[in-house]
Order: sequence, then C-alpha cells, then structure tokens
Amino acid sequence: MTAKIPAAAIAVVADAVSTIETHASLDSLFMYAGAPGDPPTGSKHVKALEWLRQVNKQSKEPLSILGKIVEAYMDDPDTAPDASPPSTFLPVYGLEEKRKFCRRFEATLANCGMSYRKGGIVTTGGTAPSRTLGEIISGKDFPAILAEFDRALEHVEKDPRESISAACNILESVFKTYIDDNGLAMPAKQDLQGVFKVVRGDLGLEAGCVEDDDLKKIISGIYSIVDGVGALRTHASSAHGQGRKTYRIEPRHARLAINSAHTVAAFVLETWEKRRQ
Repeated sequence: MTAKIPAAAIAVVADAVSTIETHASLDSLFMYAGAPGDPPTGSKHVKALEWLRQVNKQSKEPLSILGKIVEAYMDDPDTAPDASPPSTFLPVYGLEEKRKFCRRFEATLANCGMSYRKGGIVTTGGTAPSRTLGEIISGKDFPAILAEFDRALEHVEKDPRESISAACNILESVFKTYIDDNGLAMPAKQDLQGVFKVVRGDLGLEAGCVEDDDLKKIISGIYSIVDGVGALRTHASSAHGQGRKTYRIEPRHARLAINSAHTVAAFVLETWEKRRQ
C-alpha cells in the first residue's frame, strides 16, 4: 500500500508555503514536484492544502512529491535555496523562521513514523535505516536504493573518498544479492569485477549478445564504469590505505563515480525485474 502524506504534515507544509511563496512561485513549486492536476483556486493556503490532498488521492508516490516540495527548504536551512525552482523564501520569510519550519516539519514527520532525508521522505518501518542493504535490494525497493546513493552524495564535499567507497559497496551489494537470490555460484575472487562478470553473464548483458551496435557501445561502457569504480575504491577511497602514489580525489570525481554507479545499478535492477516478469 502506498504511503500517504499525513494530515499533520499537510497542515505544516501548507502553512509554510502559503507564507513563503507567491501564487506564481507556489504553482511553479508544486508543478516542479510533479503534483497532479491544475492549481486549485482560492487563497494560497487553501490552494496548498487542496493540492497536497490531491497529491494523496491521485499520485502513486505522494511522499516523493512532498520531498521535492520541501527539499529547497530542508537541504540547507542556513542559506537561501538555489535549487530549481527558485523560491522567494528569504525575502519574505526570515532565516530564523525558516529554521523553525524545518524543526517543526521534522518533528511532525517523526510523530508520524517518518523522516526527511536528502531527496525525499522515508518511513521508519521499511527503509534503509531499518533494513540491511541486501534486504532492500532483494525487495528491489528502488526509492530506498536511490536513498543509499543520495547518502553517498551527502558526504561528497567533506569526504569524497568515503563517498566513492560507499557507491562501490552499494554496487557490489546489488551484484552479490543477485547471485544469491538466483542461486548462482559466487566467483572465487569476489571483487566488484568478479561478481559483475557472473551477473552480466546470467542477465545476458555480454556485449556479444547485443545485436544493436549503439546499445553494444553503451553496454561496453558499463563494463568500463564497473572497472573504474572498483579500481577507484581500491586505489583512492577510504576503504584502503594509501601507497606512495596519492590520488587527488575531488568532489567532482566522487560525484562522477556515484552517479555512474547509480546508473549501472538501476539498469541491472530493471533488467532483473524485466527478466522476472
């Protein structure tokens, strides 16, 4: 059953956005988040309330939409949001008021058994904090797996090496879970490249099995991504000690590795699901 936005959270968000936003920016914010239907009529507060209730009734992922509505406010409470769509937060709503909203919203979610994580709203009963990564992958809970990559991205600026290690670990867990769940033999060398070789062979992702030349090039690129992410973890992440040669890992490098690993994981999981069906 799809989790709905709690009534208490609807009230808190409607109060905030009706104060923070103009009619035009409120419309832009909800449309950016993927709220269904046309903007309801009435005051900003009435519009926000009705639109959030509409999200609950018509959307398949209401919590995902709520997360996008509040992300510009929640992700960096101490600075003006600069993510799309632009908000009129600070000129209308003081910085201290913004912090109060963040605290109130987090407390409201906690009372409802939920929490905000960068990129979305999660429930405490069935998300990454309460399940192992293997359980998440076995259930193919895509939002939770995405949240794992989001958490890797959270540390990019402060600790890019640790983020690279986390991204590689997620990818490795996807492959090992696939092997276990499908009763395949684990390779003697259980590094990232080793387990991926087993998975790609079973899923028919060998470049030679693909007839379309353009897709063949992309599939070959996936091999390079897996090799590169695995090698980067070995040589430059926090998972291993440093030798004489030191890699100068910057946040941009870590973001490249994480986003690349996420793309591979999503493709493997979707192919796995397609095969199951």
